[in-house]
Amino acid sequence: MNRLRSILLLAFAVTLGTHRAAAQSSPTPADSAGGVRICAGGDVTLGTNLDTTWVATARARLGRRVEALPDPDSILEPFRPLLADADVVLWNVEGAVGDGPINRRKCAAGSTSCFAFRMPAGTARALRGVAADSAVVVGNVANNHARDDGDIGRRNTVRLLDAAGVLATGVDTLATEVVTARGDTLAVLGFAQWAGPDPRNLPAVRRHVRRAAERYGRVVVTMHMGAEGRGRQNTVDGREESFGEDRGNVVAFARAAVESGADLVIGHGPHVMRAIQWRDSALVFYSLGNLATYGPFTLSEPLNRGGFACAVLDAEGGIVGAELRSTMQVPPGVPRVDDTNRAAALADSLGQVDFPGTAARLDPLTGEIRRPDGSPLAPASDPSTGSDGERRRR
Repeated sequence: MNRLRSILLLAFAVTLGTHRAAAQSSPTPADSAGGVRICAGGDVTLGTNLDTTWVATARARLGRRVEALPDPDSILEPFRPLLADADVVLWNVEGAVGDGPINRRKCAAGSTSCFAFRMPAGTARALRGVAADSAVVVGNVANNHARDDGDIGRRNTVRLLDAAGVLATGVDTLATEVVTARGDTLAVLGFAQWAGPDPRNLPAVRRHVRRAAERYGRVVVTMHMGAEGRGRQNTVDGREESFGEDRGNVVAFARAAVESGADLVIGHGPHVMRAIQWRDSALVFYSLGNLATYGPFTLSEPLNRGGFACAVLDAEGGIVGAELRSTMQVPPGVPRVDDTNRAAALADSLGQVDFPGTAARLDPLTGEIRRPDGSPLAPASDPSTGSDGERRRR
């Protein structure tokens, strides 16, 4: 009897120890630590191996040697401290990625208004490597340069991103599932008229976003839309045109996406900073400017400004913290952290003009994003947040 009792006690001790070990090794849900932090940037083009003739012009203009294809890791290295706390990093991969034979001759010889971008294959590894090891890295391939090396080049881009541990979004109408290191799930869905679901088709936008919201709860949407250039900093609720193309209505897109369940809308394409707006409890960044655009680009003010939009999403998709981490570039596209927070100041002032009453306010010293009345963000469950903190019904 005593022997049986000893065996049972030993079995119980082993079982209890196993459960305790499992409990200690189980990942802590991100929401218990304040939410999931996602940091997203604007346009990224780390040089182009489709045409390097721009180097001669840049050398003459700058009066020094210019490298056509520097190491992608060295270009992105300044971003490392800005991304150290991110659970998810979202890049807009503005061009194909790959080496070897050219699969498409996009631009005619001597063209001055056509640009074709294919970044070296090492770009995929660099995009993954600059983020923290624990972060999930996502690359958006829904933009107007995704097919610069043809459909074969786009498939190669997705393949290289996957091999480097970068999830591709914007490939089709299905959202990309993102599972953080702590086990929290959200979805990312990219839109562009040239590659990926068309953001001008608003009924389709609503269907795609609603499907993602119903399945994943938290949804981040990216849009590559809007007219380009230094004169396009203001956001209008109307159709925009650029290079003879209908570039859609970014405000109408954001409205459709948020009403269908998007919690965060990330815009890029105009190559300049634009306003940031609160739509219900969702946050819309209409354009994050140029983040890292190395090569044949104009980088005079304000085209040299960009930044990372970093937002913390709680379990229901509520934004409980957000900031704009400002960056800048010096020719021919070398990024730096901007301690003057110029991008944040631009976004704040543009918001007051374009969206009086609903624009996000930004602290000029820190880039902290606040509510339209200037008050700081608070968790949606806090009664003091009032109607601004109420959850949308999905």
